[in-house]
Amino acid sequence: MDIVVRATVMFAVLYLLLRLLGKRELAQMTPFELVVLIVMGDLIQQGVTHNDFSLTGATLAVVTFAFWGLVLSWATYLSPRAERLLNGAPRVIVRNGVILEDNLRRDRITRLEVESEMRLAGIARLSDVAWAIIEPQGKISFIAVDRGGPAKAPDDGTVT
Repeated sequence: MDIVVRATVMFAVLYLLLRLLGKRELAQMTPFELVVLIVMGDLIQQGVTHNDFSLTGATLAVVTFAFWGLVLSWATYLSPRAERLLNGAPRVIVRNGVILEDNLRRDRITRLEVESEMRLAGIARLSDVAWAIIEPQGKISFIAVDRGGPAKAPDDGTVT
């Protein structure tokens, strides 16, 4: 039972830590951030199983992590409020060719990262972006300017 409690606590700590790290895709991580995540895996294992190296202990830890992952998955499926709380919400970072610096700061994204993602999306100029949205998974979506008129986006910078 000790392993189940430890795994539950570590799952909660890991989940909160990853939420605090912000919206970044694996491809956007620096080599150091990737190494830190790998080392965290070993540290988590030590904290969960302590000195229990048995197959039963490892199975209990893995099943506990899977259980809580499934619980959170069902919670986000059944409740839009839980989905917004657990997964986060998309945020507008560019509106009508203007970068919204406050929203970039909230997600710790630099202007250079936005410009790099624009180039990867085949967009040459910021003025060609009606709006860019950082999705909860860390991907940036771009909507091109409709030459028929400006795009409308929410005033508070969030997407609903």
